[in-house]
Amino acid sequence: MRARVSWTLVLAAFLALPPFQRERVDEMGFGQIFRIERMRVDPALTQALRSRWDMEASAFAFPWGHMIPSLEDVSRITGLRVYGRAVSGYTYPCYHDLAERLLDLPVERRSSLVPRVALQESLGLFEAGKNAGETEDVYLERLARVSRRELASEPGPQADLDLRRFLVLFLGRLLFATRGDVVHCRFLPLLADLGEVGGYAWGAAFLAHQFDGLSASERQMSTSGFYPFLQVWAYIHLPALRRGELTRPGLVPIARRWDSRRDTRHLADQLEHLQEAFDSYPYLDVVWQPYLGEGDEGQRWLVQARPYFGRLRSLGLRQSVVEFPVRDRFRRPGRSFRGLHDTTDWRERAREQVENWERKGKGVRSDATTDDAYLQAYALKYRGKVDVTGEIASLRALLQSAVQDREAAQRQVAELRSELERVRGAGAGGASSSRSAGGSPSLMEARLAGAVLRAEEAQRHLEERERDLEVAHEHAMTLQSERDQQHTRAETAEARVAEMTQELATLRVQRPPGDQEEVTRLRVELLAQQTLARSLQQIVTDIGRSRNRSRSGVSVSRATGASVGQYLVGSSSRRRNEEEERRRQGEGSAHEGRGGGEMLPPPDRREGSGESGGGQ
Repeated sequence: MRARVSWTLVLAAFLALPPFQRERVDEMGFGQIFRIERMRVDPALTQALRSRWDMEASAFAFPWGHMIPSLEDVSRITGLRVYGRAVSGYTYPCYHDLAERLLDLPVERRSSLVPRVALQESLGLFEAGKNAGETEDVYLERLARVSRRELASEPGPQADLDLRRFLVLFLGRLLFATRGDVVHCRFLPLLADLGEVGGYAWGAAFLAHQFDGLSASERQMSTSGFYPFLQVWAYIHLPALRRGELTRPGLVPIARRWDSRRDTRHLADQLEHLQEAFDSYPYLDVVWQPYLGEGDEGQRWLVQARPYFGRLRSLGLRQSVVEFPVRDRFRRPGRSFRGLHDTTDWRERAREQVENWERKGKGVRSDATTDDAYLQAYALKYRGKVDVTGEIASLRALLQSAVQDREAAQRQVAELRSELERVRGAGAGGASSSRSAGGSPSLMEARLAGAVLRAEEAQRHLEERERDLEVAHEHAMTLQSERDQQHTRAETAEARVAEMTQELATLRVQRPPGDQEEVTRLRVELLAQQTLARSLQQIVTDIGRSRNRSRSGVSVSRATGASVGQYLVGSSSRRRNEEEERRRQGEGSAHEGRGGGEMLPPPDRREGSGESGGGQ
């Protein structure tokens, strides 16, 4: 079933529930999902993102580094709870008795699957097809109206049955959808006690399901499940793609604010355009921390979710070199997971993952002393797969990251100062009551004052780092401008060499006996142009070398480390390869035109400038 149809059916079933049932759904932590407007599916964007997914790293591999959806993304975009008990338990080879008792639906013996049509009909969704000429709103209203007639209007056993059926449809066909036309019963044991459903971290399980779906076969490119999540994730982290439209700013969860822009081009054309957009994306427009200015108003689920933010998985520029933290893995279940299999205790099979979750995960620690170490290793790891334009791009990314860090530090200092003033005021007016309550205002004030000093010191370091990066970026831009000018002159000289080589070859074939002097003159001029072209190329190379040397002269080594440019440019620059090929072809033609004369010396080749990324 298509993702859009699944979303419409589940939303219609939710709207058909009586008010007391919808309140129960909201208490379980699913209510925010159903406040999201229906969104246009963008299969091109989803497929383009899938093509950038690295299964080894469980992350998107872009020219500027790894990016990955996080628990904070799930919490803020969908409103799902990412805190609570791990969604885990047993899966069984047969759900016949359980489905009959909890759903009153027929499930074949030795089966773990419930037919989708039977499940829909149990909720009153008998005719799910859309009529000709029917708008989306009219279609949704009709489905909800018909479904409402079949549902219990008062609390009781039938209402519990209706709610379980709805939750199985919601979880199996939307939140954790898989390919196929049936719904798995694996979540049914967790729905036996409806009062316990809200205690599970469904948002964290949803994110794990997203990882698993992206890591599936590369041939599987269809969109399934709750598609707005990945689309909105791309809208807010990669705004320059311009695939989303901010139509309702300020609403929460964030997915309510966005809609997909209509693109009438063929899917293949959209995919090609998006791949090119990823390769040429302006690195300064990558939003690494999109929620810095976001408040918590109207988002009560964020209070308990905050301890999980920045843990379990968090990728960005500040990561360890290549061996960045990855989620623990175990053998993925095969197709037997959907059909006949033995009883599996997932709390035992995935004990390490479950225990890690119950400890709220592990903070992300980096082995890299600078962001450059990560970028260098990234370029080496993905050379030939990712097109990275050079050191200026990495400096821009580093500068943007430093600006965001400095802004976050400023906010933290302001918050700590405000808290310190509050404690000082409370200590002056009510010290006795604080002491009777077991607190010590003076001790708290001292701790806050120390925290303020540490935060201010960190802010000063970040401001200094930002200044260093700005100087390095300006210097690199100046050198790049000089290099571009020399490169243009070199290209002009190479074009003149190619033109004269062709002219000389033509004269060799067609020249009359009296044109020997003209051939000699052309040979001399050709050699002069080749010498000029080589000298210009050497100037370009020297500028590149001086850029690396000059970086240490402006004390930027603390911010950028070793020469990222040598790794990044040397790893996958198509333009340099094309230029090298043209130069070789021009030299070959020139050698042929000289009729086997003296061979010119090979061009100057720097150590460590090849595709391997150098001998750093």
